[in-house]
Amino acid sequence: MPGADSILADALPAAHLVAVAFTDLPGWIDDDHAAAFAAFRRSAARLIDKTPTCKILGPDGAALAQKGQLAAALGDTVDSAAARAFFEAHFRPFRIEPIAGDGFVTGFFEPEVEARLAPSLAFPVPLLAPPDGLREVGVHDDRCALDPALTWALDDGRGRLAACPERGAIMAGALDGRVRPIAFVKSAVEAFFIHVQGAARLRLPNGDLMRVTFAAKSGHPYFSVARLMLERGVVRSPAEATADALRAWLDDLAPQERRAALARNRSYIFFREAPVTDPALGPIAAAGVPLTPGRSLAVDRSLITFHAPVFVEADLAAGPFRRLMVAQDTGSAIVGPARGDIFFGSGDDAFALAARVRDPARFTLLVPREG
Repeated sequence: MPGADSILADALPAAHLVAVAFTDLPGWIDDDHAAAFAAFRRSAARLIDKTPTCKILGPDGAALAQKGQLAAALGDTVDSAAARAFFEAHFRPFRIEPIAGDGFVTGFFEPEVEARLAPSLAFPVPLLAPPDGLREVGVHDDRCALDPALTWALDDGRGRLAACPERGAIMAGALDGRVRPIAFVKSAVEAFFIHVQGAARLRLPNGDLMRVTFAAKSGHPYFSVARLMLERGVVRSPAEATADALRAWLDDLAPQERRAALARNRSYIFFREAPVTDPALGPIAAAGVPLTPGRSLAVDRSLITFHAPVFVEADLAAGPFRRLMVAQDTGSAIVGPARGDIFFGSGDDAFALAARVRDPARFTLLVPREG
């Protein structure tokens, strides 16, 4: 990472990175750095095992891995003062100043819902495992038979690719008999929110918890169904198009209208089963580590290197948010250099927090110091 105070747009077209001091970060001194350090140590285990690819805004993956080794060596009993000293000694803060637009933050969570392992009238909607042959489309694949927008496709085993059905077709039964249902939930809206979040905890009748996490997707472009509320005048501004407003609107629609609204998002998520090893943590994220409530941040993975510490400033409905987080996840809707998605945890309480978050934000990237 260059040491200049401002990294210019010709080098980084998405944003300027402007050097600041830790004392310039509102709320830095008052943050619980021990909680941030615990999240970074979870990343450290992954960093030591696999150096992340450096992205456009950085930071450098090898330098980040070296700091991960130092964090791992300190152990898991570091107090807040020592954790703050670690970050200040080993990182430099750079404010992310986007070339176009402003910073923006949303929230996500892991739904926790009742489920059954067999369908019934009360639990009719399946969460599906991927169909055989579904994989990401590579740069060297023959795409002549595919829509250029497709990112995943069905491979026939001989390298020939075909489009996977989109959401509306799958909801109508296009994959019935070709894929394995993992579990069944109460409604299409409940399943849709599990798709949007990419994971869920499922409560079974015997009291057991099982988890489903992202395995694959249809590859069709993502469309935010919340935009329909704006198009139809249900809400007046994007800030009002929150997750709880969307859920209430979808629940109020007639069944046929609801199916049509959900089908507008052609992207469909397939799942795999995963254990719930630590109820205090979320599912394994895209960076290969479990999500930490309030400390894991989803970022644009094409711009920001996974496992980088990021300080987030936002004024949320629940109050000021000034917190050091770790870039450990991504998402289809997380696009841009100053765009983040805060993981709030699992269950209804986490939903209540995450659902209201659609707010302006500032992001400061912590870049490893040399040595």
